[in-house]
Amino acid sequence: MARAKRVKKPAATHSENMREKILAEALPNVPFDGWCDKTLREAAERAGATDADLKAAFPRGVNDALVFFSDDADRRAFETIQDADLKAMKVRERITFGVRTRIEAVAEHKEAARKGAAVFALPQNALDGATCVYRSVDTIWRAVNDTSTDFNFYTKRALLAGVYTSTMLHWFADTSEGFEDTWKFLDRRIADVMQIEKVKSQVIKFAETLPNPLTILGALRYPRR
Repeated sequence: MARAKRVKKPAATHSENMREKILAEALPNVPFDGWCDKTLREAAERAGATDADLKAAFPRGVNDALVFFSDDADRRAFETIQDADLKAMKVRERITFGVRTRIEAVAEHKEAARKGAAVFALPQNALDGATCVYRSVDTIWRAVNDTSTDFNFYTKRALLAGVYTSTMLHWFADTSEGFEDTWKFLDRRIADVMQIEKVKSQVIKFAETLPNPLTILGALRYPRR
């Protein structure tokens, strides 16, 4: 299977550079002060950014900072997954590796990630939260070179979204060494999904053996004489 092509990243703009610098300054303080305007303002000051720079970097404030935090983790996870020997892995192993890699991308800032998830759980931020989850699972599928289209494209992402979010929630509360409890939980969730996929495949194969329902309806409407 061909490896997904990496698109050469264009030179960063001033606002993009500011985003990176402000976020880097903010993350160490988020565990103490939370994701709030005060955290961003103080981070901007330490990064040497003006009020105008902060506004250009994160027009919607905290929400934009959180989206950038998530997108940056997606980017780093994608690169790590693509650098792995995917050909030696089965599909199940690839997805497990992908989810684990995406979680590990924010492991250095676990408490900031947990507080960010809490912000996205608020009703007014639900759309941003859902968008970030979709981007993350889409990143994982693309990174493992998934080429599905049509209905399968969406069902795979919907199923993985459930695995990814539940595993993240488990990870937030995990105090086991090396997060072993989380990786065991992830293995169980992936096994559940693979079972669903197996059943779905069997149902599809069975459906293909059934007569066309339109043919049946036509026969009922126009019975043979």
